[in-house]
Amino acid sequence: MAEHGPRILVFTGDGAGKTSAAMGKVLRLVARGYTVAVVQFMKHDADSGEIASLARLGVVVEQCGLGFVPAPSAPRYAAHQAAAAAGLERARQCVASHDAVVLDEVCGAVTAGLLSDAAVLDLLSGLEPHQVCICTGRGASAALIAVADTVSSIACVKHAFDDGCRAQEGIER
Repeated sequence: MAEHGPRILVFTGDGAGKTSAAMGKVLRLVARGYTVAVVQFMKHDADSGEIASLARLGVVVEQCGLGFVPAPSAPRYAAHQAAAAAGLERARQCVASHDAVVLDEVCGAVTAGLLSDAAVLDLLSGLEPHQVCICTGRGASAALIAVADTVSSIACVKHAFDDGCRAQEGIER
């Protein structure tokens, strides 16, 4: 593994495929001998295709979310905040023990007010020179974009959901 300084990649935008893009990077990292951890914020579906595939590669995916986030005034919102905070702590542990960490939907967790931008940036500031961190989700902050090495914005041109199609195994799940 060559050392280039820590690498921070961000996949953001309103289009589908941000997690898929991150999982493509995970495949490359595993093939090159990196130890990889995936921490998913906001997601709560243990039956997703990426979890099953990554398990076969020895990559553990930890879901620290509770699913769709309610409005801040909703009684369950505090539970979502607590889950995101626990996820960020788990991410810190993963950074301490892995070469690469994916913070899936972390941008959305910040946008939804579940995490502070400062807390995420603090985590990223502790990366070692050999480490990689991939952040995904809608609404990446200007501060995250500024510290990232590579940022890709995935735009939605058309989506099957708009025509009433349900999530399909192998495509969306």
